[in-house]
Amino acid sequence: MGVGSNIDPEQHVLAAAELLGDRVELIGVSTFYRTAPVARPEQPPFINGVFVFITELGPAQVKQLLGAVEAKLGRRRTEDRHAPRTIDLDLLILGELVFNDGRLRLPDPDIRRRPFVGLPLLELAPDLILPDTGEPLRRVAAALSGAGLEPDVALTAALRNKISGSAESL
Repeated sequence: MGVGSNIDPEQHVLAAAELLGDRVELIGVSTFYRTAPVARPEQPPFINGVFVFITELGPAQVKQLLGAVEAKLGRRRTEDRHAPRTIDLDLLILGELVFNDGRLRLPDPDIRRRPFVGLPLLELAPDLILPDTGEPLRRVAAALSGAGLEPDVALTAALRNKISGSAESL
């Protein structure tokens, strides 16, 4: 899952990991990066990265869980898609599932468009084949620029320490 925040990001990302860990088995944490906000340069920078988890839940149930965690951490969705946020949790991929119900699309198209999504996912799943196209994630990520991604070493270490059994790579 993609994870991001630009309102007290260290606090909210760690809290999200804790809340999610109560419902799914978190097994991997990518490097987290500071990034410029998309379409809103006046906002504070975001912290973005990826968690890998194991669950028996289906896509709608995972989306509901992510929404509940966001709400608990004070996320308020508005018409402004680029508004600051305490936490943003996005289901990126769920096994081999290809899914689109108009509200959720798997794999998430941001894997191909956003370096702060595709590159951390590659770190955790270097051999991943995107199930919708059969394209290797490695090829997709090669087209993404890592410019503007500043690693947050301290947050990444704290998250990896928090999640028992976390691994830098799956």
